Amino acid sequence: MKSYKTNALIYSTIVAMGGFLFGLDAALISGTIDYITAEFSLTPEQLGTAVSAPALGVLVALPFAGYICNQFGRKKAILLIAVLYLISAICSALAPTYWTLVAARFLGGLAFSSISLASMYIGEIAPPKLRGKLVSMTQINIVIGLSGAYFVNYLINHWATSGAPWVVNMGLDTSTWRWMLGSEVPFAIIWFGLLLTIPESPSWFVFQHRDEDAKRTLRKLMPEDEIESHVDEVRESIHKSTKDHSIKSQLREIFGKPMRLTFVIAMTIAVAQQSTGINAVLFYAQTIFKQLGIGSDAAFVQAIWVGLTSIVFTVMGLLLVDKLGRRPLIIWGMVWIIASLGICSYAFHNARYVVNEQTIAAMEAAETQDASMDGTERTALNDVDRLNALAGVEHTSDVEFKQAIRGVLGKEAANKHMGTLLDASIKINAKLVLFGILSFIAAFHFSVGPVMWVLFSEIFPVSVRGIAIPFFTIVTSLTSWLVQFFFPRQLESMGMTAVFLFYAGTVFIGLVILFFTLIETKNMSIEEIQVAMRPKN
Repeated sequence: MKSYKTNALIYSTIVAMGGFLFGLDAALISGTIDYITAEFSLTPEQLGTAVSAPALGVLVALPFAGYICNQFGRKKAILLIAVLYLISAICSALAPTYWTLVAARFLGGLAFSSISLASMYIGEIAPPKLRGKLVSMTQINIVIGLSGAYFVNYLINHWATSGAPWVVNMGLDTSTWRWMLGSEVPFAIIWFGLLLTIPESPSWFVFQHRDEDAKRTLRKLMPEDEIESHVDEVRESIHKSTKDHSIKSQLREIFGKPMRLTFVIAMTIAVAQQSTGINAVLFYAQTIFKQLGIGSDAAFVQAIWVGLTSIVFTVMGLLLVDKLGRRPLIIWGMVWIIASLGICSYAFHNARYVVNEQTIAAMEAAETQDASMDGTERTALNDVDRLNALAGVEHTSDVEFKQAIRGVLGKEAANKHMGTLLDASIKINAKLVLFGILSFIAAFHFSVGPVMWVLFSEIFPVSVRGIAIPFFTIVTSLTSWLVQFFFPRQLESMGMTAVFLFYAGTVFIGLVILFFTLIETKNMSIEEIQVAMRPKN
């Protein structure tokens, strides 16, 4: 590989690490849910707020990301994002109160715009023949980050429960969730250091009328005899894109009749992608697996399988999207998603919850661990006695079971031990649920997950792409926030059976719309796609 291609690969790899930080930051919270719920006595709404805070942060950041990039440069904007990741991780790990934790995670959400900025930078410095592969590195890094977060959570949880002296000395057993969130710090520092070595985007230099600086950077990225013509092309492209084309006029064009089909497709897939419940499953993975009665440690292990499945099928989807086509991957992928969610719903529908000897023993062990010599033991015994009132009673849903537990123990004690009691009392086909969830993860990352971004890069005219892609990214982010925020409340009021069925229903609506509207864009130029999507009359 020639040196300029090597440089492009190195710079792209460094910037794409922002995807890794994104995935890591987003998924680390999944292992902390039980810990922060107990420490801050959170309601379902408060838990949803803490988990979804980054999604709210990115909604705030996205409208300003383009301005910051154009005003200060791509490199400085990405460096700022690395600093935000670092500050967010430190503040999250040290958060003394619930609202401090929410604020710290919201700050991390501001950095989630790293995804769009990384794609922009890589697209501007990559050789045309390598651009598609290099840009896709960001998506692959996201799922690697997700998988890494599950592994880190498992490792820290395993150490925290080992009882080793060094664990006690470091406070790993008493501040487990803080170590989980703080594990992001070294990765953010490393990324910041590596970002200092990348050059500024040559396209930004041209945008700022600094052609000599642009040429100096381009000498690292392409042969000398191609530089002059490349600068001219960039200058012409910038001239066309800024020529009397305000944000207002672009939005008017997006909502106009000629782009109606494009709007329907983009809006449907932007909402449907997150309405699958993917981020509820990814960010509450340990919570879902603990409902299977497999134990806390096993729940962390199963979450690692979620991450590995994400990596494998994301890579497969990106490799096959140009061979199989966009429409088949989207349509059949959504059918696959609906079937997978249906399997999960069916398994939880057949689950039964019975307070038995194992439940009583688990309650006694949990209470004894928390007991002290100041009378707490008597309270613990009273809780166990009250729980005996439910012995042998079969409940047909998790909602019914939780209500019964709260009825005999009271809200505070029930919430404190609910995870332990569910774990000990549930009778469910855990293998079927695990199969359904992994199948769902595979279907999403093989289809609507990465392919939505491929469609976004194709279906919008060049004249409005700078506004259209951020606009529909905001739609996706808003849907993601709603899913994450309401999941704890849905879990409490609807139960797992209805939650999975609800997600399947929303995906089905999107499937019907896209079946009648989505055209195949494989091997078509942007101009041909625009003609195909124009109204026929």
